[in-house]
Amino acid sequence: MTLTKAGPAAPARGRTAALPAARRRRRPGRTVASIVALVVALAWVFPVYWMWSSALLPNRRLQSFTPSFLPTGGSLDNFRGVLEDGGFFSALGMSLSVTLLAVSVCLLFALLAALAVSRYRFRGRTSFVLAVLLVQMLPAEGLFIAQYKLMQGIGGLESVWGVSLLYAALVVPFTVWMLRGFVAGIPVDLEEAAMVDGLSRTRAFFRVTFPLLAPGLVASGVYAFLQCWNEFTIALVILQREENTTLPLWLRSFVQASATREVDWGQVMAASSLVAVPVIVFFLLVQGRMTSGLVAGAVKG
Repeated sequence: MTLTKAGPAAPARGRTAALPAARRRRRPGRTVASIVALVVALAWVFPVYWMWSSALLPNRRLQSFTPSFLPTGGSLDNFRGVLEDGGFFSALGMSLSVTLLAVSVCLLFALLAALAVSRYRFRGRTSFVLAVLLVQMLPAEGLFIAQYKLMQGIGGLESVWGVSLLYAALVVPFTVWMLRGFVAGIPVDLEEAAMVDGLSRTRAFFRVTFPLLAPGLVASGVYAFLQCWNEFTIALVILQREENTTLPLWLRSFVQASATREVDWGQVMAASSLVAVPVIVFFLLVQGRMTSGLVAGAVKG
């Protein structure tokens, strides 16, 4: 007598055979999505490439009716001309001082506000959150006169701390919203467990919660840095002297020369490339720290 196995194997083989067919049906969709993503990426990268490529070409080639997509025969003469101007390093120091001070003040106050809104229940909490949201809707141009009169009254005109104060006020509301989400995503039980182990509330925060907030602080710091670094209008109102210009104001000087002579677009592109270099360096420094501290500090030790 011969025994045979029951037949669930046939459906299993059928399902196995159906898997490659399903994958083949999904493959055209993935291919189309990949092509669309590649096109979008190229459209995003092309202006940056065009800026760097134009910075290497002389002005006569840039003004030609035939576009030069490759910087063949290019040189660094435009960069030399920009650096010999003498205003780049002064504007770079001003921008770094203003931006770093503004970002530090912004992160400090935004973190305290995000902790208060996320962890505590108090009267006026909802009104405060709505006020932070409504501040973002105010047009910046409508505040210029008030900001100028304020800085004039407290002696903040033509100063690093005056511009930094206005920059920090500009980016604090949105930074509070960003950090609020990060703080709300960290369970309060971690701090309570650390306090049960004998830590005070302050030490529990710095040993447990603060390391977990590192990615949020870095992400918020990147946003604040970009906003402050590229800000133009507030600096134009507060900084009137030529020796106090930030990089965006310094970059404007290359275009203003068009009143007396033609614009040297090669130098404009070279100057724009130099303005972008500190931002690239900043991203290279913080990209490895975006996820650092994600789980560090969750265990006492």
